[in-house]
Amino acid sequence: MKPRISMITLGVSDLARSIRFYEEGLGWPRMESPPEVAFFTLNGTWLALFGRESLAEDAGVPAEGSGFAGFSLAHNLGTEAEVDALMTEAVAAGATLVKPAGKVFWGGYSGYFADPDGYLWEVAHNPFVWIGPKDE
Repeated sequence: MKPRISMITLGVSDLARSIRFYEEGLGWPRMESPPEVAFFTLNGTWLALFGRESLAEDAGVPAEGSGFAGFSLAHNLGTEAEVDALMTEAVAAGATLVKPAGKVFWGGYSGYFADPDGYLWEVAHNPFVWIGPKDE
């Protein structure tokens, strides 16, 4: 198997609400698609493996039960200010602030928000290495 993720599919409770959040709220480019699904083009992905308990602790949510699905999605940015701006943008678009952005134990800067269905997004600045493809 080639080391790549072709598509991440999130199961959402209200398709129209989620489309508005990602397309209008976050400004992601939506592709033409059948009415029962929505596709958005992204600029590449990385997969990170992190202990379940550790990731839940990092996000400040319980590891078991409805509070934590066992994974998070991440969006890395070039500066702490960009992290703060995106966190504000996401909350304004309907996200729930889970953990305010701040300095973290590994030397970077990150925070977490949950999309309308509770999927965790980490927004981070890693001052040591760029993660993922460069923005075009």
